[in-house]
Amino acid sequence: MSIGKLEIFLFQLIIFSLIYLVDSYVGFLVCLILGVIAFALLILSLIFELVDRSKVPKSYYYFMLNTVLACFLVLIVFSVFMTGSFDWINE
Repeated sequence: MSIGKLEIFLFQLIIFSLIYLVDSYVGFLVCLILGVIAFALLILSLIFELVDRSKVPKSYYYFMLNTVLACFLVLIVFSVFMTGSFDWINE
């Protein structure tokens, strides 16, 4: 039995949401930093793949895309729910 792309996306979404719910500051930083790093790695991987073909499986690209989407989706959803007022900014 293999885990599909949707299950991986939902698992990442749940993990990032739980981190955000435990501590909004840490969740914001984790989602932002991990999302940017995953996006940069995905873009670089695609560029290198165009230059020189490698034996990297397509599942790697789907996993990285899922990570980027999950991180930024959690950031957007929680920012909308908090209406942009983050308590940790005032401290």
